[in-house]
Amino acid sequence: MSLRARVSDAFKEQFGMEEEWVVRAPGRVNIIGEHTDYNDGFVLPMAIDRAVLIAGRSVDTGRVKVHSLDFGATNEFSLAAVKELAPGVDSWLEYIKAMAWALEDAGQQLRGWEGVIIGDVPLGAGLSSSAAVEMAVARAFSISSELVWDAAEMALLGQRAENKWVGVNCGIMDQMISARGREGHALLLDCRSLDGELVPLPVGVAVVVLDTGTRRGLVDSAYNERRAQCETAARFFAVSALRDVDEQSFAERMRELDEVVRRRARHVIHENARTQRAAAAMKAGDASALGQLMDESHVSLRDDFEVSSAALDAMVDCARQQPGCFGARMTGAGFGGCAVALVAAEQADEFAASTARLYSASSGHEASVYVCRATNGAEVL
Repeated sequence: MSLRARVSDAFKEQFGMEEEWVVRAPGRVNIIGEHTDYNDGFVLPMAIDRAVLIAGRSVDTGRVKVHSLDFGATNEFSLAAVKELAPGVDSWLEYIKAMAWALEDAGQQLRGWEGVIIGDVPLGAGLSSSAAVEMAVARAFSISSELVWDAAEMALLGQRAENKWVGVNCGIMDQMISARGREGHALLLDCRSLDGELVPLPVGVAVVVLDTGTRRGLVDSAYNERRAQCETAARFFAVSALRDVDEQSFAERMRELDEVVRRRARHVIHENARTQRAAAAMKAGDASALGQLMDESHVSLRDDFEVSSAALDAMVDCARQQPGCFGARMTGAGFGGCAVALVAAEQADEFAASTARLYSASSGHEASVYVCRATNGAEVL
């Protein structure tokens, strides 16, 4: 049974009537452009056909009442008191409260709704399940409160909700692609200006997400260290962010940098260039060039930025051995989670099965594999 059918059936069971509306917001995978976002650089994510759906109806109670099928729980809160609410420990409900708070704080007048929420974005896999929840909730409020839907503005409010309420210091990429994705396309996003250009995926390819079955450990200190190293390099070049240093300028002066700082900066500067070249390859329909850039990105993340892991390296190696694979790389912050591969569409299913078998045999971890389509961002179904 589809997610749409399940959420509709559950709404009728919970509330004794048909829903008035169903909204959907997707997770995402980043094709290329890693650790460039906080350096004001470029990223190239796509919205995937793993999503969060809410079936609901608008109510005049001034309250939001939601049943989560995934967690088997129902909870509610008052919109009248949302500005006085404090972040709690209600897990999934916090993302709904956070969006209500961000919308109210931005001056929106909210009306209540009741609904059922369900999702199939794997939790903790680096596919942005939280952003999918935030953008689905934003869509629900846009209907119940008759708000004008501005995808970029809603993405910024979703980021604010996650930063200030949930307490996760994420960039803008996840919410922006969940709000602005388009079927068959990725989004070349400038993380400084927030300008985005939709670029088509090459014809005849599939994007395959390869979950290593490992999760990131305590990496906050490693993240902060790398961010500080990037800032050190930016100060050396007298720019506000490494995005402003081109490859030639870096090559001319890189020997003046501390060795570790040099490698961190080299990754970011070359990754920004790779991401823009990847978008150009996509426009040209050149899957081979795009795959090669993905391969180069993984090597850079492994050797220069040092955020890969044994499991991620094993998964990428297994993927590259398979027929039909144009390229593969780790995706996300690193130290665990997922890799992503670009594969000939007609070979995608066999690629997925073969890669999972080889990886499990060589690593001892069980892989989860998702052959993904590029889908629309947050929408009313």
